Amino acid sequence: MKIYVTHSSGFDYQKELYQPLRKSKLNNLHEITLPHEFFLEQFNSKEYLKECDLVLAEVSYPSEGQKIELGWASSYKVPIICIYKKGKKISDTLKTASNVFIEYESSEDMIQKLTESLSCNILN
Repeated sequence: MKIYVTHSSGFDYQKELYQPLRKSKLNNLHEITLPHEFFLEQFNSKEYLKECDLVLAEVSYPSEGQKIELGWASSYKVPIICIYKKGKKISDTLKTASNVFIEYESSEDMIQKLTESLSCNILN
């Protein structure tokens, strides 16, 4: 599955999101695109999203850019899974883009819940 990961730049996404995903079994099972893994330049997500099977949105921190990407993904009919840290208040408008929300407590918990969700094919 081709998965695009979207997130805010308002936290240490390299350490808290990218590293756990790359070290997980999910990385071997899926083609995971982390848009700012190697550079901070603008990534052309609008075109890239047309080819994706899934968008994984880390929504613990508000981001206008992310909302735009989620709007594009939604218009292209790309399924979206929203993940967020326990205790974070997420925007109600996200419910217009996705009906799949996963709350996690740690990086390990995030990977475990994502692995379970993807293996259960929660998008169907």
